[in-house]
Amino acid sequence: DAHEIPKSVTVFAWLRPDGSTLRLVARVPLEAMRDIQWPLRGPGYLQLGGLDALLRDGAKLWLSDNLTLYEGDAALPAPRIASAIVSLQSDRSFDSWTSAFAHATGPSVDAATDLAWQQAMVDVVLEYPIHSADSRFSLDARLGRLGVRTTTVVHLVRPDGAVHDFTWQGDPGLVHLEPRALDTIGFFGRLGFTHILDGLDHLLFLLCLVIPFRRLRPVVVIATAFTVAHSITMIASALGYAPGGLWFPPLVEVLIAVSIVWTAFENIVGARLDRRWQLAFAFGLVHGFGFSFALRDSLQFAGTHLAAALAAFNAGVEVAQVAVLALLVPALGLIFRRVVAERMGTIILSALVAHTAWHWMTERWATFREYRVAVTDTGLGLEAVRVGLVVTVAVAAWWAVRPVVRRLLGHDLSESAPGRHNM
Repeated sequence: DAHEIPKSVTVFAWLRPDGSTLRLVARVPLEAMRDIQWPLRGPGYLQLGGLDALLRDGAKLWLSDNLTLYEGDAALPAPRIASAIVSLQSDRSFDSWTSAFAHATGPSVDAATDLAWQQAMVDVVLEYPIHSADSRFSLDARLGRLGVRTTTVVHLVRPDGAVHDFTWQGDPGLVHLEPRALDTIGFFGRLGFTHILDGLDHLLFLLCLVIPFRRLRPVVVIATAFTVAHSITMIASALGYAPGGLWFPPLVEVLIAVSIVWTAFENIVGARLDRRWQLAFAFGLVHGFGFSFALRDSLQFAGTHLAAALAAFNAGVEVAQVAVLALLVPALGLIFRRVVAERMGTIILSALVAHTAWHWMTERWATFREYRVAVTDTGLGLEAVRVGLVVTVAVAAWWAVRPVVRRLLGHDLSESAPGRHNM
């Protein structure tokens, strides 16, 4: 049992730079420190006397060796383990820096305590030498292997007393605890780019949007309509203007699947360019909420650069979409010239996508039905105001874009007709 990986582990940590020392106080479940033969007595109680050496070994192997702190761009040297003690799960000292540091540097649990080893916690104090407490610090925490699911909660206490809070799952890579604007732009740009490439539903929707159209201008206009729409709802949701109920994300996932099925069926029946860009705009509003769910938990890493984070994430999404379309459109043209006739190929590809999305839709609907959609009168009023603002902005954007699109696609729109796919 001592070597089993815990299913869920939460690590709490406080960091505080003070003078020439950065102190990190962390609490880790003892059962997450595997491959150490903890001395036991009776029916599985931890033998609390004489654990100092083992606790320090565990703190080094499972904590300090998996933490890299940076001052500016320079990695700090390995820390000194100033203290390592056993603590109880019921202890609440990690609610603040002062109580956490005082407890972690105090005495361990009384040796006569009957404490099951699976319920023991280890409080550790690490000390890093630094040049200045006013420096910018970053953290690379590789603690994901502590458990099947590892949650890390970090609080940075600045010299002026301000506290910056972070929470993440697994191993997030390098986290800038006080990011500069360029750090924020780089992080959120990569996040937006990888989100598109990892999101099969978004990729299939893009595929369905452009399957019937060969000319560059219609494809660009359709993609731009999708971009404008999802930018509106993505930013609105990130700023708190989307419904806050637990039922809302599952509903959005259902609607994303519906958007793919609908677009695929329209391809089979016959896509019109004048309907397609409007369809891209309408469903883009739905997909924007989906993008925001990936963004929302990461906004804690933006620091004071919220606007830069939103812009960078959106830019990353657009770069990924352009890259995907740059591959899709020529590939489809090649397939329709060399492999299968365009009309038949459009029907076959759309049917395959519709089949996949239909299963997603039914599965997601079953999940959504498990949620109870209910709000109080006050909550309903607030939700209505939020949704009303988003809808107003969306309608205004559509009204502004519509004449521009018609000027750009005047000739193409005049040729557009149901069943016509040579655009």
